[in-house]
Order: sequence, then C-alpha cells, then structure tokens
Amino acid sequence: MKSPQNLKLRILMAQINPVVGDFAFNETKILEAFEVARRNGANLVTFPELVITGYPPEDLLLKKHFVEANRRSLLRVGRETSKICAIVGFVDRDASGRLYNAAAVFANKKLLGVYRKNNLPNYGVFDEKRYFAEGDKNFIMEIGSARVGLTICEDIWAKESAVYHAEYPGSVALLINISASPYHIGKQKEREALVRKLALRNRCAVLYQNLVGGQDELVFDGGGLLMDASGRILAKQENFLESLRVVEMELSSGKNKKNYPKNSQVIRVPKNLFEVKTPVSGSRSRAIDKNLGKDEEVYRALCLGTRDYVHKNGFKKVLIGLSGGIDSALVACVAVDALGRENVIGVTMPSRYTSRETKSDALRLAKNLGIECLEYGIESLFSGYLKLFEKTFKGLASGAAEENLQARIRGNILMALSNKFGHLVLTTGNKSELATGYCTLYGDMAGGFAVIKDVPKTIVFSLSRYRNSLDKSAVIPESIIQRPPTAELRHNQTDQDTLPPYPLLDGFLEGYVEKQLSTSHLIRNGVPAPLAEKLTRLVDLNEYKRRQAPPGIKITPRAFGKDRRMPITHHFRGAH
Repeated sequence: MKSPQNLKLRILMAQINPVVGDFAFNETKILEAFEVARRNGANLVTFPELVITGYPPEDLLLKKHFVEANRRSLLRVGRETSKICAIVGFVDRDASGRLYNAAAVFANKKLLGVYRKNNLPNYGVFDEKRYFAEGDKNFIMEIGSARVGLTICEDIWAKESAVYHAEYPGSVALLINISASPYHIGKQKEREALVRKLALRNRCAVLYQNLVGGQDELVFDGGGLLMDASGRILAKQENFLESLRVVEMELSSGKNKKNYPKNSQVIRVPKNLFEVKTPVSGSRSRAIDKNLGKDEEVYRALCLGTRDYVHKNGFKKVLIGLSGGIDSALVACVAVDALGRENVIGVTMPSRYTSRETKSDALRLAKNLGIECLEYGIESLFSGYLKLFEKTFKGLASGAAEENLQARIRGNILMALSNKFGHLVLTTGNKSELATGYCTLYGDMAGGFAVIKDVPKTIVFSLSRYRNSLDKSAVIPESIIQRPPTAELRHNQTDQDTLPPYPLLDGFLEGYVEKQLSTSHLIRNGVPAPLAEKLTRLVDLNEYKRRQAPPGIKITPRAFGKDRRMPITHHFRGAH
C-alpha cells in the first residue's frame, strides 16, 4: 500500500499593523498580503488576532453596527481568497447575540469554518470577558491526511487550555496560534519559551503569529515565529516592524491519533491548494538569530508607540518642553527617531531658578537633534502671579504653591501652542515621578501623550546612554546625564531633596507596584521601615494624579492605568 506523501506548506506570515475600527485600511493591508502570497506561491496566509477590527476594540464592541461592519468587512476579504487559504481574526456573533473572539478560515473564496476562542484573558490590560463568550470546541483543519490545529492567543497561555490536556499530544502536525500579545520588557523570551514548551509537549510544529503596532498605551511587538517539533526556530519575524514573510515546511501525512481531541470541530481544506510550484520571489525566510538587548527593545517600543499614537490620531507634529534635564532629552530623542526631526518642536521656558547650564543644555540638545526650538521666558508671568496672590499669601512661607505655579505656566504655554497650531504635546514625566506624585497636575502633566510614563528613572538613564551609543558623537550632552536630577522650581533644588536615590526608589516600586508586595514584606527584605512607609503613602495618595495623566506607553509588566486599577478613595495601606 502506498504511504501518503508529506504535505508541503508555503505560508505567508502576515505581521501587520491594523488600525482599530478602520475597516477599509485593514482590508487594504490584508489584500496586500494576499497578493504577496500569490506572487510567492504561498498556499496559507496567517494574520494576527482580530485583524479585521484591530485590537483591542474595547467598548466599540458594544455597538451593534460596529460588529455588523466587521462582519461585512470579513466577507469582502473572504471573496478575495482565490487560490489561497487564509486565517483571519474577526468578531463573530451567534443567534442569541453573544460575541466571540474568532478566526475565520477561507479557502478559494469559500468560508470553511469559524473557530471561537476558548480561553479569554481577563487580567492586566485584558477585559475580554466583558465582551466575549467562550468557545467550547477545538478546531482542526484537515488537509489531506495532515492535521493542523488552530488557537487564538490565550489558548496557549491558559493552563486549563485543551492544548495542555493529555489527549492533545500527537493529534496535530502543526499548531497555529494567532495572537495580539502586548509588549513588556522580556516578553519575547517568555513567548519563545512557551512556544518551545508547547512544541515539545505536543510533538508538533508551532506557528505563532503576533500583531505589531501601537494602540493607545499598548505596543504590540510582533516577533512571529515558526518552530519545529524539536523546539528549533525555523523562522522568526523581526520585533516592532511589519513583516510579510514566506516560510516553508513539510507536515507528516502519517496518521496522527485515531481520535481527534474531545469536542473538536473538523474542517477539510482542499488539498489541491497546497501544491507548491512557483519559487519564492526574493530572499527566502530564515531564522533571525539576533535577540534585542533590554535597552534596544524598550527604545524601539517607545518609538513605535509614539509614532502610531501620533499618526493614528491624525497629528503630524509634536511639542516638547525642553528643561535641560534627562527626561525631556530622552523624549525628544524618541520623538525625532519616531517622527522625523522636522516634526518635533522643542520649547524651552526658563525661569529665575533655571541655571545657565540647564538652559544651554536644552539648546544644545535641540541643535544636536536638528529640531526647531522656541524660547519663552516665564519670569514676567511668574512675577505677575506672585503679585496677584501677594495679599492672599501674605505671611505664609513660600512652598509647593509657588513652585507649581511655574510648572503650570509652562503647561499653559505648551497647550496654547498646541491649540493654535494643532501639534500634540508630549509630556516628559517618568514612572518614578508619577508613582510618588513628584509631578504637577495641569503643569508638567499637561499634554496629550506621556512617552515615558511607564519608564522608571533608572531605565531613563540607561536608555539615554543607549541612544548616545547609536551615533558617533553623543546626542544627549553628557552634562545632562551626569547632572543630579532637578525640577529647578526653587534655588539649589534636586530630586533627592524629596525622594530617595532613584535605584532605591525604583527597587521599592518594582516590589510594591509591579509585584504587589506588601510594605511589611519589603521591610523584611531590606527596605528601611520609615522609607517604605513614606513611599507606600506617596504611591497610594497620588492615585488621583495618575487618573488625570495622559496615556503613555506600557513597557513594564504592570503599568499604571489598565494594568493597575486602584480606587482613589480608600483607607487600606497594605502594611501586612
């Protein structure tokens, strides 16, 4: 008896950057991928999770006409699948009106089946149970005598998922996972480890297809990969870049297990679509050996998140208040690398407390970056405010009110320029400051997007050194990096007048905010008790400020905002 031949797959992995709710744009991206697939003789095209709508669509899903528009878009895309098979993420609805995070499988213009995601994430930045019902079936594509499993994102992360049941190993030759997995530091290594574990456990190849692009505070870093059953990476897509990559593999057509996994929906894909004849146009896919270092991956994430937030929201140019400090210097570098120097405008606003060094450093940074720099001295405005409050403040010591007036004057100037010219203001506060409230509402917090909102101060320093390493000469003047951080809102002020040294502060914040450890736990592990109690109080009491901050790019496992949702009004201090 003649044994069945192995199935040869040529797959186009479409790592694309859709826009939430822009169906026409997303369709165009998908159809471009189809054309590349046909040109290269690819017989299967994989797209990220919810590629039709963009991810996450959030409460747009509560609009019935949005869901209907998504369905119409899917059908238009399906009509363009001549001579190819495509896996397309979309929002499905059943007869009772329940919604599902789903994937449609089209082949040669026909809808062969729909898989509904079984495991819904409802933690961190994910709210899928707010919108979707869970599917209850495994999904198997049968191509000749070869089997291909299909899953969506959380289906390979959840321990209770069917892919970790005892019956699954050996049931498919290839497991495909389409995903919208957001970035945080080290996430790509986590994914690769997970996919390798899954491949080895189930004795099958795994294709992982991720989304790329920025969406509000989230950055999706791509990094799609194809791994064989031995855990060897056959191909890997670059992080933070769109990629249409053709990969080839052979699937064993020998019999898998006699029985499918329980509750399996099986569809049959015409095998004649999988005859590979034409050569690949251009260079073949190959594994990418380079792993990004921590600073490089964070910097790329900041650039991608900034570029997409600015462009997807219809802005072209941005404004940045340049203080001569390291935070605004880093934000300016990110903005220039993301948007181009011609689209970045620096604004320096010296006061009576601004030193010659910081003022000259702000101007030198602007020159090094080649950006326009506007200068507005705020002394007359500040003096006018002090005159205004002279009687009311008489006999009271100068303090935070007077200091914050300067920050708010600067915020007014930036927002006036924004209103007049339609440019977006990028704020420059970092995570360490936002955590402790070392920032001014309606002052340095005024703006449309907070680029380094989730970047601790210690990482701000390392990113600044990394950025300087990319050019022959330092873009950020060394004096900016070496100078003790200061808000310059009073004479001889430094951040450490109020805050502990940043390495100590960031270590505490990692434990208290990101790992959610108690104050007493941190004290037992070496944080001085008075300092731990002070910092706990600062973090807890400044939730009201964080609620009023602009969105910013998530780069840590637990960012302020969607990741960490604390009540403003509460009396629990978490001491034990």
